[in-house]
Amino acid sequence: MLKNMSYKYKILLILLLIGLIPVILIGSFSYYFMHEQAIDKETSSLNKLLEQEIQSMDNRLNSYLSSIQMIAWNKGVRSVLSGHYTAVFDMYLAYRDVIDPIVTSVPSIDKTVKSITIYSDTSLNPHGSILLPLSKAKKQEWYSASSSFTSPTFTFSADYKKLYLIYKIFYYDSSFTNLICFTIDSQALLGSLESLYSDSYGVMLKQEDQALLFSYDKGKGKSQDQLNIADTPERDSKTFYENYVIESRSLTSVPWTLYLYRPTSVVTAPAKQIAFFVILAVLLIAIIIVGFSLLLSAAIFRPIKELSNNMKLIEQDNLEITVFSDSTDEIGILIQTFTHMVERLKYLINEVLRGRIVQQDYEFKALQAQINPHFFYNSLSLINSKAILAGQEDISRMAQLLSTFYRTTVNKGNSLTTVKDELNNIYSYIDIQRIMRSDSFEVVYEIDNGVLPYKMPNLLIQPLVENAILHGLDYKLTSDKKVLTVYAYKEEDDLVFRVMDNGCGMSKEKCQNILSNDSNGYGIKNVHQRVQLYYGETYGLTYTSTVGVGTSVILRIMADVPNLPVSF
Repeated sequence: MLKNMSYKYKILLILLLIGLIPVILIGSFSYYFMHEQAIDKETSSLNKLLEQEIQSMDNRLNSYLSSIQMIAWNKGVRSVLSGHYTAVFDMYLAYRDVIDPIVTSVPSIDKTVKSITIYSDTSLNPHGSILLPLSKAKKQEWYSASSSFTSPTFTFSADYKKLYLIYKIFYYDSSFTNLICFTIDSQALLGSLESLYSDSYGVMLKQEDQALLFSYDKGKGKSQDQLNIADTPERDSKTFYENYVIESRSLTSVPWTLYLYRPTSVVTAPAKQIAFFVILAVLLIAIIIVGFSLLLSAAIFRPIKELSNNMKLIEQDNLEITVFSDSTDEIGILIQTFTHMVERLKYLINEVLRGRIVQQDYEFKALQAQINPHFFYNSLSLINSKAILAGQEDISRMAQLLSTFYRTTVNKGNSLTTVKDELNNIYSYIDIQRIMRSDSFEVVYEIDNGVLPYKMPNLLIQPLVENAILHGLDYKLTSDKKVLTVYAYKEEDDLVFRVMDNGCGMSKEKCQNILSNDSNGYGIKNVHQRVQLYYGETYGLTYTSTVGVGTSVILRIMADVPNLPVSF
């Protein structure tokens, strides 16, 4: 595509590439550098915030774990909850002296613990919200968080406002089951997550099995108590990890992982300004280059275009010069040189080429004039009559063949003939040669009848056949049958004639020089020159030969006869 593009547009393309590529490369590198630097900086910031939040949450959760274990392993509490009571007073003493003091002491110290409830199947009667039957635990929303509660278990309420901590009291010698449940204000644990950034960001809290415990996304404009898990995006998808800067840390107190993420588009917003300025610079440079190329076109490309148009006219045989320049720059010198070349070309065509064509035509006409047609035909006719009267059929046949051969050779003085008549000339010539040589060789014709109506210069094939017989077959040394083969066929827009013999062949050097060496009279070189003068240098003869095997010559001409300003 670039090869066929106008020179004007090639220069414009080169200028655009030279001007735009450095800007694009520098801009792309700057954008990439700022993009990566912004992500690295954000990653470092997220890590620092996560460290602080993890430490704060671990401290808070360890405090809750210590409090619930203190109650669960308190000897008084364990003894009271495993006892058998029949008197109400004994129950009263158990509440007053053991359960109430220890259960109420934790909320009084840590205000984030809103309440502590023990669910038990002991014989103790229910006691306000402090002691409730075990059957009621199964109705609580946190109960499904674990089936055994053999270790302290944290779980959030559906609205994230409460955090439950549940732990089972173990006994080795009692059949009673007791669960302790802390109800904690989740803001104490999660409240700080809402003020990490002023713009878009999100947090997730997941369990060890990747189950989502809590999520918050400021980009949605929802606060913690409004955001539901169903509202959050699919955060395990590939797209999510591609579009967000994400960092995570695991808590040491519980098997939870805290994720902190921010949209990449927010983090890399400053880098987008670089991209905007790069695009603006590219457009500005492109406009400048296009304007410059228009000026360059007026100064350089217009004369070159005119010179190109003039060359096309010369290609169409119009040698009139339409472009001139008196400038001394490279373009002016080129135009002046072109003008001189055209003038020289006119001289060569008028004085040399046409003269050679005329000379060739004279030589051909002189060859035809060497024989007096009427005298020759009358003589051959008389010989034919005498031979018939004398019963000499061979002599009669020879006279007829000679008559046909020379009639097609002379061709009434015309330089053009049909392929059919040219081949008739060959048939007669070959038959004469076979009679003269007592049928010492065979002949094979491979003729495409489609080529017979085409016009061609006459006497082009006969010298090839003559050369094959006299210099090929006559010098054949091997005992196998001598064979001469003649082909005629059409190949695309060309007519191709091929003459092959299985004679003595030629050396490689002789084969290469056969068309360049001088020959006596009308020969191979004459045919080659006539064809090239008539059709151009791409046409003519091509020889291939192998010593002891034979020789092949191909004659290639145009199917359409060109018009020359002089008679051929």
